[in-house]
Amino acid sequence: MPELPEVETIRRGLTKFLNGVKITKIKILCDKSFIGPKEVAINQKIKAINRRGKALLIDLENGITLMIHLRMTGQLIFRGDENFAGGHPTDSFVNELPDNQTRVIIELENGTLFFNDQRKFGFIKVLETVEVENDKFIKSLAKEPWDMTFAEFKENLMHHKSAPIKATILDQKVIAGVGNIYADEALYYAQIHPSYATGMLKDAQIEKLLEGIRNVMQASIDSGGSTMKTYVKADGTKGDYLRLFAKVFRREGEPCERCGTEIIKTRVAGRGTHICPNCQKEGR
Repeated sequence: MPELPEVETIRRGLTKFLNGVKITKIKILCDKSFIGPKEVAINQKIKAINRRGKALLIDLENGITLMIHLRMTGQLIFRGDENFAGGHPTDSFVNELPDNQTRVIIELENGTLFFNDQRKFGFIKVLETVEVENDKFIKSLAKEPWDMTFAEFKENLMHHKSAPIKATILDQKVIAGVGNIYADEALYYAQIHPSYATGMLKDAQIEKLLEGIRNVMQASIDSGGSTMKTYVKADGTKGDYLRLFAKVFRREGEPCERCGTEIIKTRVAGRGTHICPNCQKEGR
């Protein structure tokens, strides 16, 4: 599943190509991939492309929003005078479309947007723009790191006092958009062991952790997202975050930049987890 920086990178790419463009036709090839009446979006101009957590929100001029969630294998592929692709990279990025993974075809004044999804977990959902915040998925999300105050973050954390801190910050009801990569990086930044009980954190640690979440995710957005094999930038190129900025994720066996101790990979909260065993001692 893409993390927030990857979805934000795709949003910025889509905005370049789709903002102000009219939707002329929608063809649905898989019923479960499109939820709601397609007719309300036809002959409407795209007013803005926003994001809430990991969901893309395409706002139309008539007060309708198309909410898109890529889930694990979703793709958005634009073909026009210029081409780009975002999401799970497969040969669909360069092959003739539609193909056997195409679920929805959105025809536009300036080209065609293909929604592909190998596993069919992703979706496009029609909503009234004023009702987006009341959608069950959107409503369940906490604030994003940049919008959350220290007090709000601490209050949300303390609802999960006995849980490992990594599991807590992966909960989208605690803070929106944090996935496995950025959880590992933020905990390293704050020098907190991922298995440390959430309720044992001191205020200074909570403040440092929130700062770390903001910093590592912003660095990823600025560099175009991570270089994970399953996600690329909206123009089809890879981001540079893991190569340039990641301190522990996918760096097992390498020396810690702070202390020189070898980075290790373990499991916390059922997830592969990367730590410096010296900077992030258990019980800290």
